[in-house]
Amino acid sequence: MSKLKELEQLLAHGVITRREFIARVSALGLAAAVSPMLLPSPAQAASPKKGGRFRLGLAGGSTTDSLDPATITDMMLQVVNQGQLRNTLVEIDQKANPIPELAESWEATPDAKKWVFKLRKGVEFHNGKTMDADDVIYSINHHRGADTKSAAKGIIEAIEDIQKDGKDTVIFTLNGGNADFPYIMSDYHLTISPAGDKFVDGIGTGGYMLKDYEPGVRAFAVRNPNYFKADRAHFDEVETLSIPDVNARTNALKTGQIDAMNRCELKTVQFLKRTRGIQVMEQNGFKHYTFAMRCDTAPFNNVDVRLALKYAIDRKQMVKTILRGFGAIGNDHPISMANRYHAGDLPQRQFDPDKAKFHLKKSGVGNITFRLHAADAAFVGAVDAAVLYKEKAGSAGVDIEVVREPNDGYWSNVWLKKPWCAVFWGGRPTEDMMFSTAYAADASWNDTFWKNKRFNELLVAARAELDEKKRRNMYSEMQSIVRDDGGVVVPMFAADLSAATDKIGHGPLGANWEMDGFRCAERWWFM
Repeated sequence: MSKLKELEQLLAHGVITRREFIARVSALGLAAAVSPMLLPSPAQAASPKKGGRFRLGLAGGSTTDSLDPATITDMMLQVVNQGQLRNTLVEIDQKANPIPELAESWEATPDAKKWVFKLRKGVEFHNGKTMDADDVIYSINHHRGADTKSAAKGIIEAIEDIQKDGKDTVIFTLNGGNADFPYIMSDYHLTISPAGDKFVDGIGTGGYMLKDYEPGVRAFAVRNPNYFKADRAHFDEVETLSIPDVNARTNALKTGQIDAMNRCELKTVQFLKRTRGIQVMEQNGFKHYTFAMRCDTAPFNNVDVRLALKYAIDRKQMVKTILRGFGAIGNDHPISMANRYHAGDLPQRQFDPDKAKFHLKKSGVGNITFRLHAADAAFVGAVDAAVLYKEKAGSAGVDIEVVREPNDGYWSNVWLKKPWCAVFWGGRPTEDMMFSTAYAADASWNDTFWKNKRFNELLVAARAELDEKKRRNMYSEMQSIVRDDGGVVVPMFAADLSAATDKIGHGPLGANWEMDGFRCAERWWFM
């Protein structure tokens, strides 16, 4: 790897700051070779100002959406819920570190089984109530229990008990040690609402208060005058619009109908970069695209079928053609290079027609057509990716039929229902959160319906292991198990490409989620 490329990766993953990056490349005489996207822009240099209506055009949004944080699945409500209306105990900063938000501090017992969170005092909900321990316990319990429908159930089921110690202290007792517990408390589902709330009106402690909401269409919020973060929530108003079609989002930005958008069209992003008055922003983090097979449904309950389909995809071509190079190849597991315990020494799976044919024959399924369901609601270019997959697999003797699904309702009608479909994952900042959310045997979002005894034993053991070397070895083995036995094809990790008018100012961008960790409305401003 060249020295410049190495520095670019360190910057992209938050290991060094932009200032450190510029100093190092200048010292090496490499400044002329640096992409303008990596250098500070006027938007990053400006000081925050208050005022204006911030108009967001985002992928996602459905008429079946609810403001209940337990049910949130896509981008529009993720940005509205955590980035505008509500807060979590813990925030992930721009370097992927957990920092206090509604909690002002936390500490654990030596075995990491008991965690004591001290709450920030004087924080008010939008209805005027002062937040206390009862609100935190009520909100977290919304995601616990046998009857909960929450997608966060899998990551918090280790919570054995929650108690308060006065109004401003919450004590979590776990059934086993978890060194990453503060990260869990940053999950966008685990926002805090008042005790007794029905979770449908968007009441929270966030920087903006909801004034109007039409599911799948529009959310409109105004600045919270009593927000506890004096240096955040700079806009007077925030209007969030669901614009699923990427071309429509791009045109809306170019014509001044919106101020920012997510998920740029990769085919045309180079032209968008050259458009006067527009800034394009790149974030490299945990986001990945998958093709999920239901392991409880034939023929995908056959491991040789799964392996045949994994060998029948050309990952390098996928990154080059679908991502236009804005990303990296995947290895059929969800842990990215930005993750702490990424298994970099795990052999990279390659497109191999002979192995695809071998495993398909070994499976004994005979002549079969695999139906792959896709829509661009899954991710920008998902249908094109499915077609590219079909064409390449055909040369390996694997017959795939691409079923194009409607964008509207994709996450409620296709994902978790169809036997094989395209999926978008924002990823998670820790291995335990990612695996517990989507790969644990009983996780609500285990979209491959995959169960592996050894994997689930390691999941519990690694969570509690405080020895760094042992923990790394466990997570490395888990990545290998998912790669070789799991029901997921992970061809690529994608950079987040968003765009905004150059009148928008911002600091370094958080890469844990799109749009500055979902917090663009809270962190950005008009210059």
